[in-house]
Amino acid sequence: MKSSSSGKAKKARNETSSKKKVVYTSRQRLSRIFAGFDQLFPKAECALTHSNPFQLLVATILSAQCTDERVNKVTPPLFKKYPGPRDFARLDQKVLEEDIKSTGFFRNKAKNIIGAARRIVDDFGGNVPQSMEEMLTLPGVARKTANVVLGTGFGIASGVVVDTHVFRISHRLKLSDGKAPENVEQDLIRLVPKDRWISFGHQVIWFGRRICQSRKPLCMDCPLAALCDAPDKTV
Repeated sequence: MKSSSSGKAKKARNETSSKKKVVYTSRQRLSRIFAGFDQLFPKAECALTHSNPFQLLVATILSAQCTDERVNKVTPPLFKKYPGPRDFARLDQKVLEEDIKSTGFFRNKAKNIIGAARRIVDDFGGNVPQSMEEMLTLPGVARKTANVVLGTGFGIASGVVVDTHVFRISHRLKLSDGKAPENVEQDLIRLVPKDRWISFGHQVIWFGRRICQSRKPLCMDCPLAALCDAPDKTV
């Protein structure tokens, strides 16, 4: 005789499978996706602790191949020792490496942070630039980092942040089949209304952390399961 839990699991699989057979138009899909994110994370914000755009820039560089939780443990004492770009610009790289060692890839990160600080001091009067073109001249800054700083630090919607979560979920939700982050971003820019670019990035990142995880997505808890290509690994 089958257990009741086994019967519930089979029923859940069947329900999820039947949901995935529904066909939606592109407009319907986007509407459901936006509604789902708004339901789950109506006030999603950047998880990196910072007090100003420069601190956000440093924290974002440190977050590469590192969890936000780890970065948020490193940055408070770091910013207390070095409050602004001029303080970082004067640093010896070896000294900064010791301060950020636990974030991984610390040599390259230290080099980029000091280089970015010096460029900000020398070329931008000590202020983080507020355009994509200028942001991309800073060492260690590509479009993802620039979008984080411009969007969260200045409220400027210059594009959509595409990190590992956004890249993965954009494919699962059939928003993009791009092979590189730049391609995925261009697809999202075309599909997502500009007034949602900043909030959409935050929502997808939180969705990736809390529900649509890489190895074990929580499909049974997901309001977007019917729109998704992720394998159901929860039952």
